Amino acid sequence: MALRGKHILIGITGGIAAYKIPLLVRLLIKEGAEVRVMMTEAAAQFVSPFTLATLTGAPVGMDFRRPDGTWNNHVAWAHWADLILMAPLTANTLAKIVNGQADNFPLAVLMSAECPVWLSPSMDLEMYRYPAVRDNMAKAASYGMRVIPAEEGELASGLKGQGRMPEPEHLFELIRQHFQNRPPLPDLTGKKVLITAGPTYEHLDPVRFIGNHSSGKTGKALAEAFRDAGAEVSLIIGPNHVVDGSEDYEVVPVTSANDMFEEVKKRLDNSHIAVFAAAVADYQPAEVKDNKIKKADERLTIELVRNPDILAYAGRHKKPGQVIVGFALETDRELENAKEKLARKNADMIVLNSLRDPGAGFATDTNKITVIHRDGNTRSYPLKDKKALAYDILHELEKHL
Repeated sequence: MALRGKHILIGITGGIAAYKIPLLVRLLIKEGAEVRVMMTEAAAQFVSPFTLATLTGAPVGMDFRRPDGTWNNHVAWAHWADLILMAPLTANTLAKIVNGQADNFPLAVLMSAECPVWLSPSMDLEMYRYPAVRDNMAKAASYGMRVIPAEEGELASGLKGQGRMPEPEHLFELIRQHFQNRPPLPDLTGKKVLITAGPTYEHLDPVRFIGNHSSGKTGKALAEAFRDAGAEVSLIIGPNHVVDGSEDYEVVPVTSANDMFEEVKKRLDNSHIAVFAAAVADYQPAEVKDNKIKKADERLTIELVRNPDILAYAGRHKKPGQVIVGFALETDRELENAKEKLARKNADMIVLNSLRDPGAGFATDTNKITVIHRDGNTRSYPLKDKKALAYDILHELEKHL
């Protein structure tokens, strides 16, 4: 458990997203963390202090005075924490933080903190865009606090846009990453990232198809890593069981290589980074039968024709400053073939997957990779969780930004 023994203090203010915090608490505790919660009076209108006290097994901090009349020592709360996360953070409390106000318990704790302080501003679209709010976020960052960008999506007002608190799973991953001693992710705010993932299915008839065992797990892990870095992500993914509609980035489902190619062409020009992790079928049937192919002879011959080479297309159309990343899966001369592919496809970086090692390859939760750069530098990573490898790939890619 990456968070075993870590003390996480969550400060909740009066935003509608407060109702999501119990899930974050459960995720942190499951990973071994000790969690305490403090909240403003307004926050208690959105989530019950009793619920949070039950989940954490500790009293919720709301006042300087305990029910028994003794002092609730805000300094002790601050010094207990290894990390303080204010989520959701309203515009009002953000303004108080940067102006040094301490008119409630959470603010007094925050001003006494010696640990990292993270802020997750969450509010409606126009409030999030308001110049004073933007200035306050910048000022908080200049004080050494980490300001987690709000995400885009449906807001409580009915509008759509930036202002949503990141989902609890996203916040949990950021905290876990922090305590795994990984270097901070590059800031990709404002960058558009295109990712392909999963298999493609090339239909023979209404029942059968040519495909492969790719699950899309690596592609989804990459999408989440880029999202965590602040990028605007589009994930174009073949048939899979890993996306479920809860993703907070664009997901474009496709079936065939031609489907994927068309969606890539729509987005490539506007993408700062394009990562081609999909296992695209090299060939498709020359003819797709309208009816199920019946068993007749001992042998069945099917004519196949080449599919479009999506990575090669991206390499040919690469714009100045655009970063292209490919993936390779080889069964012989792995490193040599991957280097040749890197040059042939005009990519900046190739990620060589392992197929020989137990626990690596298709449909697993772990993998073993070698990253090859255009200048010839390579780095191998041992077998580890695909989510962790996605962060490693992002750090390798940072060299090209």
